[in-house]
This record gives sequence, C-alpha cells and structure tokens, in this order.
Amino acid sequence: MQLVSRLGLSLLGLTLMTSANAATTVTGQISSTLILTSSCLVNGGAGSSGLNFGSLNFGTTTSLFTNTGTQLTAAGGGAVSIQCSSGTTPTVTIQGGLHDGQSPGGSRALYDGVANFVPYDLYTDSGYNNLLTSTGVIPLAASTGAAQTISLYGRAVGKPGLPAGTYTDTIAVQLSF
Repeated sequence: MQLVSRLGLSLLGLTLMTSANAATTVTGQISSTLILTSSCLVNGGAGSSGLNFGSLNFGTTTSLFTNTGTQLTAAGGGAVSIQCSSGTTPTVTIQGGLHDGQSPGGSRALYDGVANFVPYDLYTDSGYNNLLTSTGVIPLAASTGAAQTISLYGRAVGKPGLPAGTYTDTIAVQLSF
C-alpha cells in the first residue's frame, strides 16, 4: 500500500511538473500603416518653396534688336517636368514678375539694374499667339503619376535707346494639385 501510495504521489508530482513546464501558445497580430499624401516633383526636385521651375534665356543680341524669343527650359536643359501623384490635377500659375508694367510694349519687363527696361511677354505656344497674362494658368492633364512637360515661351521686344547690359527679371510660379 505504501508502495502504491508512493507511486501515486510520484506520478502526481510528475504530472504537476509537466503541466507547469508545458509550452503555451499565444497568437495575435501586428498592425501596419502607411499614409501617402499627394505630392509633386518639379524637374525631379521636391519641396514646398524655392523650387527651380527653369529659365527663359533670351540669349545675347545687339541693343538695336527688334524682337527675340525663347522657350522655358529646365536647369539641365530640356523641357520643364512636373510629376504629381496619381489622381491629382496639377495647375501651374505663372504669377507676376519683379518689373511687370515698367515698360510699354509688354506686360512684363527685364531690368538692367540702373533705369532701363526691355518689355516682354509670355506665351503658351511657339508661334507667340496665345498670350499668358500676369496671373496666367497652365492647366495640366489629370496625373497618372507620369511626368508632364510645361510649354512656355517668352518674347522680348526691342525699343530705341536701350544701352548694352544684362537685363533680368524673376517670375513667381505656383503649382497647385
């Protein structure tokens, strides 16, 4: 009887030890989240201000010129590129320049830093037929995520009495999407 009792207690002890050391499995989940906001790249660059939309380089000509034209180009040459998130509808607004209205013959003006202005205007076509006002909008197609290009042209008009020099202007640009 004592032997049976000892065996019974030993088995009970082993059972309790086995239960205490038994592996327990717990299951659950991990939550993952990513929030994407709409954005655009201008000539491959991101940011919210100070972006380089390119330049209008009228080149070098004599001070007796009649008119000269140019096309907006990106910093590295080529067309200006706008790439926006899929599902957005980007709009480029060409705003005022630093010297708008300073010279008859154009709505904008290039300035030599002294007292002389060369009038010029912006157009959306290479034939200089579609004038872009000082708050002109260049609509782009609804974005698929692929880059789109901007077509913008400038035409400067000569006038008597212009001295030789470097004439410049800075035009504000706004991209909405």
